[in-house]
Amino acid sequence: MHRGPSSPVPVLTAEERQLLSALVRRRQTPRGLATRAKIILLSADQPTATLSQIAAQVGLSDDTVGTWRRRFAAERVAGLSDAPKSGAPRTIQEADVERVVRLTLDTLPADATHWSTRSMAQTSGMTQSAVHRIWRAFGLRPHLISSFKLSTDPLLIEKVRDIVGLYLAPPDRALVLCVDEKPQIQALERGSATFPMLPGQEERTGHEYVRHGTTTLIAALDARVGNLIGRCYPRHRAVEFKDFLVIVHAQVPAELEVHVILDNYITHKTKVVQDWVLAHPRFHFHFTPTGGSWLNLVESWFALLSRRRLKRGNFKSKDELEQAIQAFIAQTNETPAPFVWTRSADDILDNIKRFCKRYLPAPSAPQNSQASSESLH
Repeated sequence: MHRGPSSPVPVLTAEERQLLSALVRRRQTPRGLATRAKIILLSADQPTATLSQIAAQVGLSDDTVGTWRRRFAAERVAGLSDAPKSGAPRTIQEADVERVVRLTLDTLPADATHWSTRSMAQTSGMTQSAVHRIWRAFGLRPHLISSFKLSTDPLLIEKVRDIVGLYLAPPDRALVLCVDEKPQIQALERGSATFPMLPGQEERTGHEYVRHGTTTLIAALDARVGNLIGRCYPRHRAVEFKDFLVIVHAQVPAELEVHVILDNYITHKTKVVQDWVLAHPRFHFHFTPTGGSWLNLVESWFALLSRRRLKRGNFKSKDELEQAIQAFIAQTNETPAPFVWTRSADDILDNIKRFCKRYLPAPSAPQNSQASSESLH
């Protein structure tokens, strides 16, 4: 298709590219706005592409792509917003919106750790509903916080590639098992009355309970099939872990190699355990990176156990708790479902790299060229 002056190829500044890329990546961006931002980015990155080629990549018509390119050429990023709707004129101007966003991102209230719609409304002079709409439009949620742990393991790259490789391309004639402990599972007897769920009302229970001891579950998950080997122990020392390995050894066919994925808990590296592994050469340990237990898929099964059986369970003894756990394991094995790993090692490492570039300070440059040269060798 001929591309004339009515549909100019956009040339982006660094700031425009950064803003458009953020709109495309952010989950809270309205779909229409994200698609328009993608049109401009694709057009700038593929200056020789026709409107038809760009349209095919975003699933729109040639005319629609041309319209948004013209709007961008005339008004830049602001032109990608929806046109004003009919009705009463706007009472909140762009400057007001920008002020609320900047206050939210760059400041904190004097008497709290984060903004609320009420405190922001008082500071900005707007209504709570207006603040709420602005926050929702820009994906701002000051009341939420998420945690992270960046691994400092010097062998991070090698371990990620090793474990992900076992998930995505397991060796022939081998079994890959994800092994870990879930310690200190409490047998709690709910002493308070429970009121059942009713239409419009969730189940209600009191906060009183009686403790009847704790147990530790050691489990080995065959993620490719979804089967599980599990055993409860009163403690989780090297002796118990070795005993569990003996159980696994007895249940896995002798002709199969056993690749065990596990974390860096000290019990897994004791001399007792290492001597046992040396005496059973078909067992191979693969340790997750320090602070990288999320690579172990048995953690996902532990989450299912907690959510479906333990969190609201009522147990009058430790034996009753352990029976419930074994019953849940049996149920898992009756109808196993694979735990599918989908992310490649490159994807994970690229994500870590982007995080470091965005949030961590860049390393200081060497003081002179000689130091730089020596560091490369």
